[in-house]
Amino acid sequence: MQPRVPRLTIYCAHDSVYSAEVLERFRKETGIKFDVKYDTEATKSLGLVELILQEKDAPLCDVFWNNEVLGTLRLQSAQMLERYKSPRYAKVPDQFKDEAGFWTGFGARLRVYITDPSRLAATQEAIDQRLETPDLSEVTIAKPLYGTTLTHYTALWQSWGADAMKAWHKSISDRGIIEVSGNAVTRAMVAEGVCDLGFTDTDDYFVAKQRRQNVGMLPVRLPSSEVICIPNTVCLISDSDRPKQARKLIDFLLTAKTEVELANSQSRQIPLGPVDETTLPEDVRKLMPLTKEALDMSSLREHADACLTWLKGIYTHG
Repeated sequence: MQPRVPRLTIYCAHDSVYSAEVLERFRKETGIKFDVKYDTEATKSLGLVELILQEKDAPLCDVFWNNEVLGTLRLQSAQMLERYKSPRYAKVPDQFKDEAGFWTGFGARLRVYITDPSRLAATQEAIDQRLETPDLSEVTIAKPLYGTTLTHYTALWQSWGADAMKAWHKSISDRGIIEVSGNAVTRAMVAEGVCDLGFTDTDDYFVAKQRRQNVGMLPVRLPSSEVICIPNTVCLISDSDRPKQARKLIDFLLTAKTEVELANSQSRQIPLGPVDETTLPEDVRKLMPLTKEALDMSSLREHADACLTWLKGIYTHG
């Protein structure tokens, strides 16, 4: 009798409504069977990162498909990842991958301002003026303890320095900014007219547009003029029992076909490797040039722990 090959175990933080179809195509094309654990909306990718860390002495996960970068960087710092450079690794721009091959990015979204255009124009001048007003009670942002808002905060921490970041957070809090549970709520608050301005990502903006809601959008820019372009990341967990199958999944996720599939999904993920741009929706094609103006995601690694520790102190102790 042939020994039974254990099933591949995938932890996936990308929304299951989009990722499940991609993973099912992987099963059909390769015949590789797998089990997948998805994250919850409440904790974003944080829950799966914490779970992988808890399982360090006896890993259950083989491949982690994360929907952002900071959690992946935490796993790298904890020496939980194994180097692997897929055949498509070289085609991914340097700012979206680890130089040693511990993780690789694909299918990205931009950090953006979302506006109610009947009340606020989606221009840098108008948004800057709005954020300087004494009353931010009709401006909204997700709690920055997790997800892409944490990435946004870490990027500002790096760009401004810790003291300026802390002062900005206190300022917007003192002026009454509405903190909500996640980017989807931020989008809804603006799209339904409760707020005139919010901080969110392109995927939520596109959900609003597809629902024919009246919203405007402008990419967030750092003082360096760089945009915050947050990729999905994929990585091989150290001591995987199924490294061969795991590498096949990583290769699959990084293909042009998968990036095009994610670009055409409702979440409108922006391809990072080369693709046939005629196969992309027009709204994604328009965003493609911005990937060349993106912050180097790996540069956030040295600031991530300090920023998160500070935020946990605020939200735990008030």
